[in-house]
Amino acid sequence: MFEKRPYISIVTPAYNEAANLPLLWQRLSCVMERMNGSWEWIIVDDHSTDGTFEVIAELANQYPNIRGSRFSRNFGAHAAIACGLDHASGDCVITLAGDLQDPPETIPELVQKWRAGAQVVWAMRGHREGETTTTLGFAQAYYFVMRHLVGLKEMPPTGADFFLIDRSVVKALEGFHENNASLFALITWMGFRQATLTYDKQARVHGESGWSLKKKLKLFVDSITSFTYLPIRLMSYVGMIVAFVGFFYAVVVIVNALGGQPVEGWSSLMIVVLVVGGIQMLMMGVLGEYLWRALDESRRRPRYLIEASTFEERVTATEIKLR
Repeated sequence: MFEKRPYISIVTPAYNEAANLPLLWQRLSCVMERMNGSWEWIIVDDHSTDGTFEVIAELANQYPNIRGSRFSRNFGAHAAIACGLDHASGDCVITLAGDLQDPPETIPELVQKWRAGAQVVWAMRGHREGETTTTLGFAQAYYFVMRHLVGLKEMPPTGADFFLIDRSVVKALEGFHENNASLFALITWMGFRQATLTYDKQARVHGESGWSLKKKLKLFVDSITSFTYLPIRLMSYVGMIVAFVGFFYAVVVIVNALGGQPVEGWSSLMIVVLVVGGIQMLMMGVLGEYLWRALDESRRRPRYLIEASTFEERVTATEIKLR
């Protein structure tokens, strides 16, 4: 694809990874030195509560190819990746988590598939060390829904947090400004030439995952509402079924009344009211999710806000020298 060696950008979202980042730098630098090419490492601190940004700033002062930013609040991993993509200047960009669960030793294989012509290369999870049964079950359900119900069949069946995208894909992403969409699902939906490779996701070395159940549920709802109208279509089907059952029950009541049988009493009426009312509340909740996201997108709020950055420090230093 390139006559000369490509320039590679590596983007790492980090949340409370102060202990992991120096270890990741050691492994990452060894891998990239063996590849013998130019590269940069962009780390985005998602408003950590430990000394993550201090570690980033220290690394950036020691190594000129490291840059970092800190969010003004916790915007989430996908916003952190988007921030890194906005600042990346490589011919391709690799996203790599800061928790050491995604081995940087897989990077040469990603680059090899990219140089062979793929514009998106997914590092698909194989064996996952140290994960609970609940986490694995949620992941399986999520990717099943995304592939078979939402229709994103190119999405890796076991998921991918670790991937490479071409500069053309990065430029295409600049045209999207959605705040409530899964970045991974969006890249899958965009198309381009995609390839996958399998790796074993390792256990976390230090700290705990910030990927809470609340964030998982939000990602699930965001992914559904951003890429399909299936829940609304199902509401229509359920409405028709309930209406049909209601009319059928009315016919049964009328026939029984004409036949001299007493009309069923208060208990059966309350069951019908509660069931129909519950279905209606569920439908209103689904509509509310879509309406809220439409309102949120119409506000055009920024996807993230940067509180501090090593980018600014270097620009300021340059300006001082010029003066």
